[in-house]
Amino acid sequence: MIPTPDLSHLTRQDYEHVYEPAEDTFILLDALEQDVEYLKSLRPRICLEIGSGSGCASSFLGALLGCTSSLYLCTDINPHATKCTVSTGKQNKIELDVVLTSFAHPLHSRLRKSVDVLLFNPPYVPTIDEEAAEAQNSADIQGAWAGGKNGMQVTNQLLGMVESLLSSNGCFYLVAVKQNDILSIRKKMLEGYGLKSEVVIQRRAGGEHLFVVKFSHGPPVQ
Repeated sequence: MIPTPDLSHLTRQDYEHVYEPAEDTFILLDALEQDVEYLKSLRPRICLEIGSGSGCASSFLGALLGCTSSLYLCTDINPHATKCTVSTGKQNKIELDVVLTSFAHPLHSRLRKSVDVLLFNPPYVPTIDEEAAEAQNSADIQGAWAGGKNGMQVTNQLLGMVESLLSSNGCFYLVAVKQNDILSIRKKMLEGYGLKSEVVIQRRAGGEHLFVVKFSHGPPVQ
């Protein structure tokens, strides 16, 4: 079992601006650990996390894959988050390359069909669209949770980019809640982009029913 990354270097002041790892973070870590043999079989060269926040998930992925030549890229629109991601990587001896940007915009053409593992724990809480847009524009902690209509405003933007980012054997892990309409997301990705999917793990946490869905070009791993 791989331990949760050491976050003792992050302070209460950091968490005023950056999302503190919670059940949605931990279910993503559990999904990655559950899929460890599959992930290692990919021999990933490029791993990309969109919205890295504290850096917890990418640091965990690095520890899970062990000593490899993988490049761990992380992006976030929140400058506080990029600093925390860098420091979390250093704290856990995982080299994370961090870019302050929305999604992977300045890197997209260079990463085209090259990402072997893509992670996204999006702002998925249903809110009014204006609140979600304002949260993204503020580039602060609100952008980590306010998701707009059905909690899908930000997620839908990334879904349209996934197929063009993934390598031929690449995979995409998405955290979602029941209100996001998991079946609709899976249908959209299959019919629109030819990406097959499976629910890797799901659980209830308080009032939320959390899911981690994995998408790939090939048949889903059973």
